[in-house]
Amino acid sequence: MTFKEQILEGIPKELPEKKPYPKNINSAPKRKDILSIEEKQLAIRNALRYFPKKWHAILANEFAQELKDYGRIYMYRFKPDYKFYARPIESYPANSLQAAAIMYMIQNNLDPAVAQHPEELITYGGNGSVFQNWAQYLITMQYLATMTNEQTLHMYSGHPMGLFPSSKNAPRVVVTNGMMIPNYSQPDDWEKFNALGVTQYGQMTAGSFMYIGPQGIVHGTTITVLNAFRRILTKGENPAGKIFLTAGLGGMSGAQPKAGNIAGCITVCAEINPKAAIKRHEQGWVDVLINDMDELVIRVKKAQAENEIVSIAFIGNVVDVWERFDKENIFIHLGSDQTSLHIPWTGGYYPVDVSFDDANKLIRENPKSFKEKVKESLIRHAASINNHTAKGTYFFDYGNAFLLEASRAGACVMAPNKIDFKYPSYVQDILGPMCFDYGFGPFRWVCISGKSEDLDKTDAIAANVLKSIMKTAPIEIKLQMLDNITWIENAKSNKMVVGSQARILYADAEGRIKIAQAFNNAIANGNIGPVVLGRDHHDVSGTDSPFRETSNIYDGSKFTADMAIHNVIGDSFRGATWVSIHNGGGVGWGEVINGGFGMVLDGSIEAEERLKNMLFYDVNNGISRRSWARNEEALFAIKREMARTPNLNVTLPNFVDNNTLENLF
Repeated sequence: MTFKEQILEGIPKELPEKKPYPKNINSAPKRKDILSIEEKQLAIRNALRYFPKKWHAILANEFAQELKDYGRIYMYRFKPDYKFYARPIESYPANSLQAAAIMYMIQNNLDPAVAQHPEELITYGGNGSVFQNWAQYLITMQYLATMTNEQTLHMYSGHPMGLFPSSKNAPRVVVTNGMMIPNYSQPDDWEKFNALGVTQYGQMTAGSFMYIGPQGIVHGTTITVLNAFRRILTKGENPAGKIFLTAGLGGMSGAQPKAGNIAGCITVCAEINPKAAIKRHEQGWVDVLINDMDELVIRVKKAQAENEIVSIAFIGNVVDVWERFDKENIFIHLGSDQTSLHIPWTGGYYPVDVSFDDANKLIRENPKSFKEKVKESLIRHAASINNHTAKGTYFFDYGNAFLLEASRAGACVMAPNKIDFKYPSYVQDILGPMCFDYGFGPFRWVCISGKSEDLDKTDAIAANVLKSIMKTAPIEIKLQMLDNITWIENAKSNKMVVGSQARILYADAEGRIKIAQAFNNAIANGNIGPVVLGRDHHDVSGTDSPFRETSNIYDGSKFTADMAIHNVIGDSFRGATWVSIHNGGGVGWGEVINGGFGMVLDGSIEAEERLKNMLFYDVNNGISRRSWARNEEALFAIKREMARTPNLNVTLPNFVDNNTLENLF
């Protein structure tokens, strides 16, 4: 059958041949054996409901073996044989351009060049899933191929619940992932209910079909590293020859060495998984691969002496690097960590003094021992960081739950008040006050024609729009504007495209709307093909995350999730093509709620109206919440917006003098 015919078929009419799992690939870690016998039977019962009864006897044994071998039922027999990549939009069978665009994005999320564990439908972060199993993929693609613009597909944690009548103005797809009752949001709850096949971890952009490879975070990482150096360097100094030490090269963390190169420093990024490090090196995201500590020390000292701009991947444990650099008196200017500590007990972080292969065996065979070794490693990790910060290193938490899990392990990372951490989140120090409070966040777009020349044209359009806005921009946001103009003008030369023809830059509501309008006009004039707009959930308004996105909220509301919920509801009736809401993305199951959207631009007048309405709300919802928390930058931004938007009327806070509160209690 052709690709289109296979999509339209959905679940095959005939039982396909069983496939052997491929060897020598970057497979997902084997998950915990956490279900009782009765629960395992329920997991098989749940899995078999996707298939006709005549296949049940064969598939029951097969799925039971998968559950035993992997801790999950992936239904690998049903994985299609065609290649997974972002085919040009016309390649998909569809009655709706919007639905075809979503198929395009799903294919990109499962492209082996993009996805971390594509065989298990995991895009990034160790457990960020597009679907739980291959049956869900097949049914979803069939629904998208047959639906009209007056239907909406509702998806429950990867499961396509069905097509429902709606309207042209409604979203084509509504996605939820991991939306648990609050008392069932502990890490073992994810293990249990995911193994049962009733929920999944969608990360931030995997389950939203909006992942675009490491490029999706490289811009934010570049801004973070640039501004971290601006905090610590004297006037006239530049980052060349200065060290940024971090960890993680899988999924989003793979952006770090590329960002370090763009920022102009020496980046040392440790990665315990050789396959992940080699993949990033082959893709050009990191310059040098080293697996020997002595060689690493020599190479770093040479780079320091020669004021190099270079990125080095060390295949090994980052704790060893921190400790060895301490002994060698190698000064680290910036330090962080971007391992997947939102899943510390299932392969998101690997303990020191245990090989990668042995650690993976422990996860499955002795999870208690693995957990203890991770805790011991976190204590050592934090202790070495403390030694370096005593010498002047600027360390920031990269929102991966490093400080949270280190504190839970008993590491010395707490401030004197025993409530706060002794090191800031990068959102507290940099992205919050400098970007999010002003409305700047990771706006992104994908040229679904698949043509690189379309991406070039959109880069030029975006650069011209930003330069035009820059002419009258207030002084408060000129640095953000300048950084983003520099970024977009150099985006192509930095070779960041992996998978789809996609781009990202940080823009506020004015920038996003004007760029989107210019794209829509270019589509209407036939200069470029259709474009999908989106963003990372790591943004102004989409995510409530007390240890990351909303860590610079100080009115006591950072543990609430009203903003994220309002964001996804508000976007849905203002014109989004699809909306999503997740539990757990970025910093861990039960620690965050985040919402996202996708919007298809087709050159129509309707698209113009939708983009203005939705993009305005998507940003200003967050600025409003931040201004109510008394963040000065957000107050400036929302007052400026109200002055130029007559029908925007936001509740503003009154400030209280400190002496009013003294001696009250």
